Parts: sequence; structure tokens; C-alpha cells
Amino acid sequence: MVNGEQAGWHHAPVHQLGGRGAYMVTCGTLHKTPVLSTPERLSDFLSLLSERAEKFGWQLQAWAVMSNHYHWIGLSPESEPDARSLKMLVAQTHEVSAKRLNLQDGADGRKVWYNYWESRITFETSYLARLKYVHDNPVHHGVVLDAANYPWCSRAWLERTATRAFVRQLDGFKTDTLQVPDDF
Repeated sequence: MVNGEQAGWHHAPVHQLGGRGAYMVTCGTLHKTPVLSTPERLSDFLSLLSERAEKFGWQLQAWAVMSNHYHWIGLSPESEPDARSLKMLVAQTHEVSAKRLNLQDGADGRKVWYNYWESRITFETSYLARLKYVHDNPVHHGVVLDAANYPWCSRAWLERTATRAFVRQLDGFKTDTLQVPDDF
């Protein structure tokens, strides 16, 4: 998939994996540095994320990759009794992307990614509201007026593949009260 196809330690979020289902993942760069600052870097990262998700059997449902953070929602593999592969998916995505970016920037050993947060989504309304939030994240950050015009998020894919009724239903959800780490 390329360009839209298809209470713990106080310094890090707690990663409580243990059930199959839908998960939302959010991660930012260290110090909110815009390391994904070119169309090529954004495309590279999205391709890598899609590749790793497929490798681990995750089905991406929504994604938004910005210059200094990303969000995605995915369904865990049915063959897995829990979502433990999520940790490896994220770790490999971060490791490979950091090495590539550091090589490009001549910044060997630089830490690129900061903590990531994941949450298991257990209610349909919560799932739908978060889908809308991720699909429209570039609008939320003022990058574009219409998220379908931002190639590194899933809004255009949603509009091409989902029924109009589903898109209208999703657009009806409010996202202003969601508790998503997104102060990027």
C-alpha cells in the first residue's frame, strides 16, 4: 500500500496488549522535530508502515502521516490470540525509518521517534469517531482544507472504497472530545 492505498512509568505510555481487535496507534518525533519534511520522506514512511503492517498481518483501516507524528488504526491478525505483534510492528517501523532518516541527514544514532501510544478500541462508536479523527487529521492540524487532498492519509482511500452512506455516517461523528495524544 503506497500513498493511501490500502498507571505506568511516567516517561512512557503503558502498553497493555492482550486482545484481538481494533487498535489506534499514535507516535510523535522526539521534540516534535519535523523529520518527515518532504513528500519523499512522507511516502517512504507510509510505504514502510504499510509493508510492516502487512508483514505482521495487521489490516490498516485509517492512517495519517504528518511531518512530526502519525496515527493509524488497524485490526489485529485473526491468527493471533492477542495483539502482541503490534509491539514488533511499531519497533521495526521505527528502527528502519530512523536508520534511513539518519543516513539521509548524516545524523548517525539520532533518536527520531518518541514514545508511542496504543489503545484497544472496544466500542463501535469509539471506533467510528477515531476513524473519522485519523482520516481527517491533516485538516485538524491545518495542513489542508480537505483531507482527501493530502496524499499521506487515508481519507481519499476511504472516499474511493467505502459506500457514500458509510462516509456520511462517519462524517457525522464528533471528535472534539476524544482523548488522543495529538499536541504536535
